[in-house]
Amino acid sequence: MKAHKNFRALAGLAGMALALSAQAAKAEDAAPAAPKEFTVTGSVSVLSDYRLRGVSQTDRGKTLQAGVTVTHKSGFYGSVFSSNLAGWGTFGGPNLEFDLIGGYAKAVGPVTIDAGLTWYMYPDGAAKTDFAEPYIKVSGAVGPVSYLAGVAYAPKQKALGNYSNTTYSYGQAYDNLYLWGDTSYVIPSTKLKLKGHLGYSKGNPGLGPNGTSVAPTGSYFDWQVGGEYPVGPFTFGVSWVDTDITAAKSAYLQPNFSVQNGRLKGASIAGSTALFSATVSF
Repeated sequence: MKAHKNFRALAGLAGMALALSAQAAKAEDAAPAAPKEFTVTGSVSVLSDYRLRGVSQTDRGKTLQAGVTVTHKSGFYGSVFSSNLAGWGTFGGPNLEFDLIGGYAKAVGPVTIDAGLTWYMYPDGAAKTDFAEPYIKVSGAVGPVSYLAGVAYAPKQKALGNYSNTTYSYGQAYDNLYLWGDTSYVIPSTKLKLKGHLGYSKGNPGLGPNGTSVAPTGSYFDWQVGGEYPVGPFTFGVSWVDTDITAAKSAYLQPNFSVQNGRLKGASIAGSTALFSATVSF
């Protein structure tokens, strides 16, 4: 009789152990996977125009762009970005922009702080065209609205200074400041995202290599409003882009500041336009 009771007690303990083991296994399966050491993301886009801070870098023509970002679980990341160029902003060679970006992003309470540096390169282009630009961004969300505010400041560099076509020499180094804010809102029960952007540039009002400048008229505003919609692996976007750079403000930049070829020849490269895009991300 005693042995029978002991057997029942052992059976009960075994049953409890099996139940606890099953619960532990279930909890382990439900637990989120540990973050990967590195994550890789990227995208390839086709756009009707490449607007850098409101100014066309492709002579108001189409562009193909690609980028890849590698992020460590600590928050450090590195990116590369590339785009074709035409007209204003080209420096000879293959007429390509190739950017190297490195930074660190960390969540601090309800916001994410992101600080880094972009190195703008123009492979095989004219001398003194590459420049470095540190930046800091703060992003977050208030209800359904996401926001981002950023400051990019390029310290004094000869690539941002004046260039003399008569002596083929570079003048003093110059700096450049860009302030911007972005916001977005996804319409409830849809996938449609509305987006807005406002930026302010202040820098060299003269002409750099090949008659270009990061802040063409010294200081100006640019803005963009539009939306995007995902369809399968693609995201399609349309927006309206403009600046407050008038014909009078850009008169001393001509003919460089006008479209050089095609049906829009002679039009401002900072004028308002509808911008269309198709992006596939991975």
